[in-house]
Amino acid sequence: MRDGEVHRLLLSCRNRPGIVARVAGHIFEAGFNIADSRQFDEVETNQFFMRIEINPARPEASFAAWRESFAELAREFGMKWQVSAQSHRPRVMILVSKFDHCLADLLYRWRIGELPIEIAAIVANYPRETYPHLDFGGAPFHYLPVTRETKMEQEAQIWSLVQSTGAELVVLARYMQILSDGLAAKLKGRCINIHHSFLPGFKGARPYHQAHARGVKVIGATAHYVTSDLDEGPIIEQDVERISHHHTPDDLIRKGRDIERRVLARAVRYHVENRVVINGSKTIVFTE
Repeated sequence: MRDGEVHRLLLSCRNRPGIVARVAGHIFEAGFNIADSRQFDEVETNQFFMRIEINPARPEASFAAWRESFAELAREFGMKWQVSAQSHRPRVMILVSKFDHCLADLLYRWRIGELPIEIAAIVANYPRETYPHLDFGGAPFHYLPVTRETKMEQEAQIWSLVQSTGAELVVLARYMQILSDGLAAKLKGRCINIHHSFLPGFKGARPYHQAHARGVKVIGATAHYVTSDLDEGPIIEQDVERISHHHTPDDLIRKGRDIERRVLARAVRYHVENRVVINGSKTIVFTE
């Protein structure tokens, strides 16, 4: 590990006395410093969640040795845990359809270094000329058209790309295709979707027009993990904006795009920074 590099530890287990003391003591004894620590006890499920950022306190501190010995402690407490270096930039595959506002935003944040990822591939069911104004920054582009008859074949190609590119996360950036139960299962816990928050009240086409017709006062967007239950996966991030009778359907679409962009970007960042723990049908998110 680099001298002074921060590593992020994320863990969960059945709650019991002494977890914090044992974890903190183990980190100290291994020669590391706790730079940041967050924890949460969920009373309903009696589960404990913790996120810690650690860095070396002594020159001889070995991260590899610490990780090996921590695995023993994790087994004792029955922990689910993961750790990653702050310098690690997860490989992300982005799936997109015709609407490209979320893709454009992710590309911009990636390009300026705000989003700590590497783009493994951009996959679209529309050809490259659909996005003439977007600079992909050298990221590989794959055009994979899909019809009802070719859906399973196209999904097999997507899965093959996930494997060949080493993608650690798949982002549906307004990808207007429903993933099959099989692909959703393969991507469990590492596939994020974005949609307007009108569901289930405004299903189907033209949701903003439906919302306008009903005189909504708030619109929003939701980023969640993909599961076999359509749009029912654990929620990572949401946001809303007030609406009044002055706003037209076009106003709602414009505002909705802005919300979708920022909500998806935050959800992706929370995931790649080891801030999200899936807890059944919901998540624990250690925000900044």
